[in-house]
Amino acid sequence: MSSDILALSLDELAHAIRSGKIGSVEATRAVIAALDGRGRALNATALLWPERALELAAACDAERAKGRLRGALHGVPMAHKDMFYREGQVAGQGSRIRGTYVASRTAAVLQRLDLVGAIDVGRLNMVEFALGVTGHNNHTDTPKNAHDLERITGGSTSGGSTAVAAGLIPATLGSDTGGSIRIPASFCGLVGLKPTYGLVSRAGAMPLSFSLDHIGPLARTTRDVATMLQAIAGHDPDDTTTSRRPVPAYHAGLERGVRGLRLFHATGGLGCTVDPVIDLAVRDAIARLGQEGATIAEGSLDKVEAINAIRRLVLMAECGSVHRDHVAERRSDFVPQTLARMEPGFALSAVDYLLAQRSRGPALDAFCAAIFSKADLVVLPTCPVQTPRIVDTDTGGDARFVETANAIGQLIGVFNWLGLPAISVPVGLDSNNMPIGLQIVGRPFAEALVLQAAAAVERSHGPYRPKVFAMAEA
Repeated sequence: MSSDILALSLDELAHAIRSGKIGSVEATRAVIAALDGRGRALNATALLWPERALELAAACDAERAKGRLRGALHGVPMAHKDMFYREGQVAGQGSRIRGTYVASRTAAVLQRLDLVGAIDVGRLNMVEFALGVTGHNNHTDTPKNAHDLERITGGSTSGGSTAVAAGLIPATLGSDTGGSIRIPASFCGLVGLKPTYGLVSRAGAMPLSFSLDHIGPLARTTRDVATMLQAIAGHDPDDTTTSRRPVPAYHAGLERGVRGLRLFHATGGLGCTVDPVIDLAVRDAIARLGQEGATIAEGSLDKVEAINAIRRLVLMAECGSVHRDHVAERRSDFVPQTLARMEPGFALSAVDYLLAQRSRGPALDAFCAAIFSKADLVVLPTCPVQTPRIVDTDTGGDARFVETANAIGQLIGVFNWLGLPAISVPVGLDSNNMPIGLQIVGRPFAEALVLQAAAAVERSHGPYRPKVFAMAEA
């Protein structure tokens, strides 16, 4: 029965618990056992809170028996990246330096999941301080991709992505500063959404880069991502960057399809060559949307390389400001990959940083004027390269690692800098039978439209979507 529970999507499990077909205690036990077993073999699990989780699950079952439901995720067990603070619990952030840090508050996104009844069972491994897109972590051991144990998950939401792909949890929260939701979604065959900057509160989550950090969901279906986003979106007085605009009903348009939508397929100006197998899969997915009534135009993006350079500058400067003292006092406690991405920030000038920040608003205005004046959505590959093997990317912090990381994230980081909503949805398999992701990007706060298009892709690619790995052996 536990394998049947683990095979359910988030919405399916939530419905089964609300209807009484499955008890929250039963589901929570199944998730805890999976994370404690297969999850540790995949290097996905950081720490579990079984007593706390089962106590909450029992309370949810008792409330449901009395006809009371907390919300859409009543009694549903999940685990999250080890950077989301839970008051009184350790949040190690994938590091030795913060390995015993006990949080004094609970992250806003967790509070909102609590309000709709979700049960937090523990924490999942991640790249040290979330600074990396491959998933490497010498402290916790690098998580393994559930589709192929020799390949990377992508990072920095590494443990969370493989846990969802392996059917250990139905969904999870990730962070995305330069692709840490969308890259693992692409490599692990999941749906992963980076919302608009300011849609989701970052209060109570580990900071990496104030200007670039986003929080969003990873799940196995677009509907599940919409469910998670519905729970966590909206203004938070503890995060002054959050928008006050009303939160729409994200499920409302999931069945509408793409008829009449204008899609801009970015084929030029990318600053890289897309792997031919990935390019073919992406073109096929876009062609199917055309057959369903979308109009498609091809063209080039402008200043991708320049925007990526600016984003990296800001990331390194802001990350360096967070960890300068840590590097000075405990340099040997960092993994080489983290230092390789962080240390250039210490050499940047305040003038360069401020000039970069001043360019952000004009860059967004120019992009929207050039692209969204003639299109509703941008479509392009999530990652231009096939999923690498762990051993091939385990080069420490040398130039090869930085080059590989930049190649993986080449088509990702530009949308962190612009703050636009972007989702990755599976569209097939590469030559190594690893998932390929299509990235869909919208105007600011156009998450509902992005999800609508992603749902259409999902329907047309049902046979190609990776299976739930509930029975995968690690």
